[in-house]
Amino acid sequence: MTAAHGETSDEVLMVRYQRGDREAFAELLRRYERPVYNFALRYLRHASWAEDVTQEAFLRLVQRAGEFKHESRFSTWLYTITRNLCVDHLRRQKHRRHASLDGGSDDGEGRSTLGDRFADPHPAASTERVVVASEIRERVALAVEELPEEQKEVFLLRHIGDVPFQEIAVITGVGENTVKSRMRYALERLQKALCEFEEYARALR
Repeated sequence: MTAAHGETSDEVLMVRYQRGDREAFAELLRRYERPVYNFALRYLRHASWAEDVTQEAFLRLVQRAGEFKHESRFSTWLYTITRNLCVDHLRRQKHRRHASLDGGSDDGEGRSTLGDRFADPHPAASTERVVVASEIRERVALAVEELPEEQKEVFLLRHIGDVPFQEIAVITGVGENTVKSRMRYALERLQKALCEFEEYARALR
């Protein structure tokens, strides 16, 4: 998450927290609690698991604050922790329950959810268009869920976490070109899933 003009950067806040400034931590929590939860929710597809992972991620932040290096990007560091917690959580689960990608969540900062990108843009939409938009959201949710894990995590980090490719490479431990390839394959799969809705499939390109 890039700091707005005139706003203290995440990295400076983290350094202040390392020096004992609790207000700096409160600001980091305000900025990232909802985005981290949204990412975990879409990765795990289970609200209570996402809540657990979010709490654990910020607990790890507190416990490992001294490990953060000021030359590093805070968002990369935090999403690496969150992504690893999600992976570990899924490994511990014998059965996966399914939840909507939209999950009724709101990041609190006006950024649209994946489902919002495919919602009908006209407020006075016809019943047919509303039904189609609903079907598209369900199709996208299912298509993302069926992506191979390495493609899904790249897609979610980019579209849900708004994380740049270079940072995703650090988070996932692979090269940037590999990240871009995984993203391309993910988009191709999603486009195929939406091929009968050509107008909406083009929005993914």
